[in-house]
Amino acid sequence: MRIVVIGGSGHIGSFLVPRLVRGGHEVINVSRGNRAPYVESPEWSQVHSVAADREQEDRDGTFGQRIAELRADVVIDLVCFTLESAAALVERLRGEAGHLLHCGSIWRYGPSRKVPIPEEADLPPYGEYGIQKDRIARMLKEETANGGLATTSLHPGHIVGPGWQPIGPLGNLDPDVWHTLSAGELLTIPDSGTELMHHVHADDLAQAFDKAVERRQEAAGEDFNIVAPTALSVRGYAEIAAGWFGQAARLNAVSWDEFRGSTPEEHAEASWAHLHRSHCFSIRKAERLLGYQPRYEPDAAVLESIQWLVANGKLRVAGGLRPSN
Repeated sequence: MRIVVIGGSGHIGSFLVPRLVRGGHEVINVSRGNRAPYVESPEWSQVHSVAADREQEDRDGTFGQRIAELRADVVIDLVCFTLESAAALVERLRGEAGHLLHCGSIWRYGPSRKVPIPEEADLPPYGEYGIQKDRIARMLKEETANGGLATTSLHPGHIVGPGWQPIGPLGNLDPDVWHTLSAGELLTIPDSGTELMHHVHADDLAQAFDKAVERRQEAAGEDFNIVAPTALSVRGYAEIAAGWFGQAARLNAVSWDEFRGSTPEEHAEASWAHLHRSHCFSIRKAERLLGYQPRYEPDAAVLESIQWLVANGKLRVAGGLRPSN
């Protein structure tokens, strides 16, 4: 099949595009610049690249036409963040493409009430990002149910893999957390430390997209949670990560007010956004309909990322990694 991947040079596309090529598909990557993928792969030599500024072309009303002119059997949209943008693409592809797959987010769900969370859970989102992702998913489902374009939305957890920093044990991107754990120093955590985060390795997410392409009939009109087999609590994550450096985690639990008072605002807000939701998701639907089989437990996915960052001098830690401990 001829497959257009919008935003294929990013985290997900770095693993997805080579998968699609190995599957025998003709792949066109549409991205804003010429940035290299996060993971090198010989399959990229077979990929045709098209440069496009999606934001500008959405404003001009020309992006949907650009994609339609590529005459794809399948379009995979990895970088759509507003209902308006998604609706414009659907409108133009209706009758032109056979299948549109959208990358959503687990933040389409609000704070958990009962876990694991299935796709049909009624957990109203908050924050513009989550609200928009939820609106897009609902619009796509309705589009297919009404006999229009065949669509599928996949909702990943916190994406992790080599080449970029993962959401850490505090639910933020503060690199100092890793130095604290690697040195066996006291790490201040907010609230009880039982809040949950649900990661997914980028290659497992790529697997899910690949399977949704191959199983169009089963995937059409559906939405799927795509995460690791298990989730991590704040305490569990910190303890596992400290062990990679031969340390025991030393944790000091404080109130959210105290945590905010001792943490830079950017990191404190990110922690609240992740931990207040306390997400843990079911993947039974993806297993049943797509044959999704994630290879990575969340800690293994994070470890791979940390190993890459340390090896490439992009993360300051106090000692060497000893992940077998």
